Amino acid sequence: MNPEIAVFGGGCFWCTEAVFRMLRGVVSVEPGYAGGTTEHPTYRSVSSGTTGHAEVIRITFDPAQISYRDLMTVFFATHDATQVNRQGNDVGTQYRSIILYSSDAQRREAASFIEALEASASEGAPIATELAPLEHFFPAEPEHLDYYARNANQGYCQIIIAPKLQKVQQQFSGLLSAHRRRTP
Repeated sequence: MNPEIAVFGGGCFWCTEAVFRMLRGVVSVEPGYAGGTTEHPTYRSVSSGTTGHAEVIRITFDPAQISYRDLMTVFFATHDATQVNRQGNDVGTQYRSIILYSSDAQRREAASFIEALEASASEGAPIATELAPLEHFFPAEPEHLDYYARNANQGYCQIIIAPKLQKVQQQFSGLLSAHRRRTP
């Protein structure tokens, strides 16, 4: 296996991490911070909105089992890419929609994907997803790793994350890992 890396930010990383952990071919998902200028950011500093970083996830995946395009399809289906600097009640640049590419091939594929989305919804709001090179990824603090699995009964998880997971299970059943095909 020659794993690849994809880095996406689509709002709160607790949500995006839980979504991508469900998919076959995903080796690991790590929440963190990227896209800004502050060295060694923390959850608290990123939450202040002053670091330039977004909450993101770094996905290590096996391209023989799941394609970068499939990952982008799930990414765009599970957040509102037309919102600028927010996702629902999460407001600020740290919650912006962003794809951080690690190769020119990823940049081209993401740009083409966004262009196709724009063309297919010409009457809708424009896609606000930022496309930028991945310069640095800073892992989030350990308490953010696998947040949903450890806190599934918490209110935020029940109200926000669980419905996203159910949506993924319904719309993308063919992309789910065999041992993750259960309702949250």
